[in-house]
Amino acid sequence: MNRLLQVSMILAIIFYFICLFSLLRKNKVTLKYILLWLFTGLVMFLIAVFPAILEVPLHLLGIVEFTNGVFALILFFLILIIMFLTIVVSDLGEKQRILVQKMAIYEKRIRELEEREKIS
Repeated sequence: MNRLLQVSMILAIIFYFICLFSLLRKNKVTLKYILLWLFTGLVMFLIAVFPAILEVPLHLLGIVEFTNGVFALILFFLILIIMFLTIVVSDLGEKQRILVQKMAIYEKRIRELEEREKIS
């Protein structure tokens, strides 16, 4: 790997970790969601420091250029993260739907009780 690329990757990953910890410190992201981002950053850091880790897998996949392999790996991690976040959003949407339905039922019950009070 080119030394300039290696240094650039390490600096970018350090900035990445600073941003992650800043978001965590400001409570913008909860710990359970930031763990996936931290794992991704750790893998990228290991690849930047020890580029030989990727030589055999890239060779087996037929990828000649190291930068193409790194790009493919980053793309793979981003797709995994998007899939994970899609699952989380879908689950929250379902929970919200159930909560809104329960709230509507409770509001109806309150109106019925208020009507009974007026009649009595």
